[in-house]
Amino acid sequence: MTTPTVVLLHGVGLDHTMWEPVAAALAARFTVVTPDLPGHGGATPVPEGTALADLALGVADAIPTGSHVVGFSLGALVAQHLARYRPDLVATLTSVSSVCERTPAERDAVLGRMEAARTDFAASASASLRRWYDGTDVPSVWVRRTETTLLANDPASFLHAYRVFATADAELTPELRRVEVPALAVTGEDDPGSTPEMTRRLAAALPDCRAVIVPGARHMLPVQRPEALVECLTAFIGDHAHD
Repeated sequence: MTTPTVVLLHGVGLDHTMWEPVAAALAARFTVVTPDLPGHGGATPVPEGTALADLALGVADAIPTGSHVVGFSLGALVAQHLARYRPDLVATLTSVSSVCERTPAERDAVLGRMEAARTDFAASASASLRRWYDGTDVPSVWVRRTETTLLANDPASFLHAYRVFATADAELTPELRRVEVPALAVTGEDDPGSTPEMTRRLAAALPDCRAVIVPGARHMLPVQRPEALVECLTAFIGDHAHD
């Protein structure tokens, strides 16, 4: 019997290493693929004008046909785009800590964070770390690793990718109803950016999706609560592995 493939797509400013705790746990049951998105990790920086479709196209060749695609934050938007426009690649869709249909106030907040990064990239990275990790029990070594990854970004490329993260949900939302694969939306109860309300919006927008809210978790759910996410993924994929 063929082992199901799980593809894990990281968030903006991060790279495939953020998935290490989740990937290690999934490897016992699945073939795990953790590519870097365009403009991230070892990939070439992305230019001004980069769109969600460009990020999806840039990672599509790394995704085997019929994969169980899991995206975190920006990676969730990429995964949703692939489920809509490359359904041959996507057997199931899992969106982790995803935004959806931002309100005007939510849009203003994320655009404000983007402008802060444009003004002072290092200070913006520090603010992200506080927003993601303050009040959690994540080991300091992981906080430092995340900081190192963020600061290693080409600032211009980061901003081009961040603009996609800040704006692409507006173009994607009307297309979600055309996604035909089974879907799961998971976020942390205490995520201030990709809120539980956004996850419920996403579950309502997708034709076949359920929402899971993980108690006590913030934005970096795959790092803070990998065991909870693995449990959700294993059950969900197991339900659909032979569809």
